[in-house]
Amino acid sequence: MNEITQQVWGFTPASADGEGGGEPVVLYTMTNGNGASVQLTNYGAAIVGITVPDREGQMADVTLGYDKWQSYVADGPAMGKSVGRYANRIAKGTFTLEDKTYKLAVNNGPNHLHGGPTGFANRLWEGRVEGNRVVFGYHSADGEEGYPGDLYVEACYDWDDDNRLEITYYAKVEGKATIVNLTNHVYFNLNGHDKGSIVNHELMLHASRYLPTDDTAIPLPAGQAPAQVEGTPMDFRTPHAIGERIDEPFQQLIWGKGYDHCWVIDPGLADGKKTVAELYSPDSGRFVEVATTQPGIQIYTGNWLAGSPESKTTGHFYADRDGVAMECQAFPDSPNREDFPSVVLKSGETYEQHIVYRFGTK
Repeated sequence: MNEITQQVWGFTPASADGEGGGEPVVLYTMTNGNGASVQLTNYGAAIVGITVPDREGQMADVTLGYDKWQSYVADGPAMGKSVGRYANRIAKGTFTLEDKTYKLAVNNGPNHLHGGPTGFANRLWEGRVEGNRVVFGYHSADGEEGYPGDLYVEACYDWDDDNRLEITYYAKVEGKATIVNLTNHVYFNLNGHDKGSIVNHELMLHASRYLPTDDTAIPLPAGQAPAQVEGTPMDFRTPHAIGERIDEPFQQLIWGKGYDHCWVIDPGLADGKKTVAELYSPDSGRFVEVATTQPGIQIYTGNWLAGSPESKTTGHFYADRDGVAMECQAFPDSPNREDFPSVVLKSGETYEQHIVYRFGTK
């Protein structure tokens, strides 16, 4: 049984005309029967912290984040936030749906990333407590950031006594059809958020294929992507340290300054229950297992974290590779790829995707 507390973390600034702003930014804390906790905020429907024990029973916050809500505003890493309307990249910020071409913001080289500069990660959501869960809702109007359709989304967080955090994303659209791809951009460091590099963390992925990209991080054409991981530094089918091959002279790693790729989850595993990935720290003994209903998992080793705002520890700033994100999602650029699973949502349909993070020790 969770105990859920709420506190006002701050208020959004009033608009220039004095008509808007002044809305509360709320910090929610969910504490289970073991004393492990999850902190969330309605700004970006974000995970602010996850505090779980190590093998000796010592508690630590194992997710990267900031000590004040203002640092989450338009931060580059999208730290812990719910990203959309379309997570990851859309080539050249354009796609065609039902014979109409849509133009989106280009905010990552020549491409569109994470829903644009004011995507869902940089919006204030409505928050509420429903029994043992925290629910965030957001209404995205037709035309917001260039996307079609009047969309309502919810991000639901459940935390149980097994140290299992489940995120459920729902969406419905009215009027025009649209595209949807929602994920959470939480970064993990299983030694503690302020304990330095994650290159010694061991990663395992139930993924025999991945999506190689061009130098702008757009997947290569059909026939070249997906590609087999065997014989490459992208092979995590057996657990090994993230840093073991990260600096090899492999073109994909050179372009990304490390891992920043989408792996194709092996057939039959994307049911929200079976483990598709595991991250483990030999130092703390903590692990986190990942399950999802999504077809892909983007592994990003925090290659550009330097320059982020001050962390949750006073005077501490993150360096590159201080955290790793495991983003369960649809494939990048799916709206432009008939060979990828569809991301189209039509009026009358319900989008529902699950991401589960289960923490333990060994």
